[in-house]
Amino acid sequence: MKAFITNRIGDAGFLLGIFTIFLTFGTVTFTEIASSVPAEPLTGWTSPITLACLFLFIGAMGKSAQIPLYVWLPDAMAGPTPVSALIHAATMVTAGVYMIIRMNVLFLAAPNAMMIVAIVGALTALMAATIGLAQNDIKKVLAYSTVSQLGYMFLAVGVGAFGAGLAHLMTHAFFKALMFLGSGSVIHAMHEEQDMRKMGGLKKYMPITHATFVCGWLAIIGFPFFSGFFSKDEILWMSFHSPRGHWLLWVVGVIAAMFTAFYMTRLMAMTFWGKSRVPESIHPHESPVTMTIPLIVLGFLSVFAGWLCVPHGLGSVLPGHPHNFLDQWIHPLMGKLEMGHGSLGMEFGLMGVSLVLVFASAFMAYRFYVVDPSLPQKAQARVKGLYDLVANKYWVDEGYFKFIINPLVRLSRHLWADVDVKLIDRATYSISDLFKNAGGGLRMVQSGNMQVYALYILIGVVVSLFFLMAR
Repeated sequence: MKAFITNRIGDAGFLLGIFTIFLTFGTVTFTEIASSVPAEPLTGWTSPITLACLFLFIGAMGKSAQIPLYVWLPDAMAGPTPVSALIHAATMVTAGVYMIIRMNVLFLAAPNAMMIVAIVGALTALMAATIGLAQNDIKKVLAYSTVSQLGYMFLAVGVGAFGAGLAHLMTHAFFKALMFLGSGSVIHAMHEEQDMRKMGGLKKYMPITHATFVCGWLAIIGFPFFSGFFSKDEILWMSFHSPRGHWLLWVVGVIAAMFTAFYMTRLMAMTFWGKSRVPESIHPHESPVTMTIPLIVLGFLSVFAGWLCVPHGLGSVLPGHPHNFLDQWIHPLMGKLEMGHGSLGMEFGLMGVSLVLVFASAFMAYRFYVVDPSLPQKAQARVKGLYDLVANKYWVDEGYFKFIINPLVRLSRHLWADVDVKLIDRATYSISDLFKNAGGGLRMVQSGNMQVYALYILIGVVVSLFFLMAR
């Protein structure tokens, strides 16, 4: 129900965006729209193109789980794990990102709308990453990770780095599908147990699942030359360097990357490393080949798929000067946004800063959950209020129920009981009773008795004669 309602809200915005486009351009064909968009960006908030882009983004917020319509995606993890891997990591939730990339010419003409996209994406990446720090359900951690990575994609397209957004869409599909299927392998081995606090030390029981999961872990934290490294580095650099970017967006992106490294290392440590906390009644085992072969394939892609989208800065210094094949492939569909390549020194400097912070965050998580497992409890005690805030997901669901859902339910019940039942129903029943009674009275006249009919005729004749004589 939550998924249905939140997506219907997004669909309403999406439909308004389509209607606005049709009213503005007289068509919804991509090529005709692209040829009709003004060459100069429109800076006003009330221009039809800006409104259309904002309406379309509302649809993307619902489908791709961005603030404030992200709440459905973590709950969707109750479904089967292969569905989570395919639908909730690789295909459906990326539809909003793809839509903005495909409509890039329209969005480039609305810089205010792109600014909103970038800000919402950055905030979603940060907020979801903080929530992932305190989740204990292995699939919930991955779900909030998906929300956070989708925020990265919107940050990319919001600053005009459409190629980087599409690259991260592709690489994320591989390593996140790998980790969802890997979590399914773990859940299968743990007899349907999903609480990471009851795991630990599974590395020795599940070597293939662990090895492939390591590939996904290194890819998502942005370890150099794994798939996620190339796309995430390009997003961070463009959020700083792009004419539509800002240094604050880079800072938020780096902090979200640090949190990503922490909660993913925490997941690895609580699940595969350290001391075993598996109940004695459970006997973990490696999954059958029908489950491990897809993990191996996705593990290979998580390692090497990033070489299809090597950023220009990295490509210029790597041996062989690898090209960004993905960027070249979609280039004919891209609008004109002059970015340049910027200073290599600045790009590598920012990359070095982000990598150092990410590695420090991952090492801290390893120390917390492997070297000295007592540290998390001590840290939670020191920042109990903040931990409760994050662990309870900022009480967003409770806020929705208190301020939106329950008031709407009470209003609906009032409208039903007082307006529908007492007013509308009574009015319609009274009118129908009036006509029913009137019809019943007239029906009594039609008795079928010929003598009565003759009497009616006589009365009619007498009345008619009376009026004639009165004249």
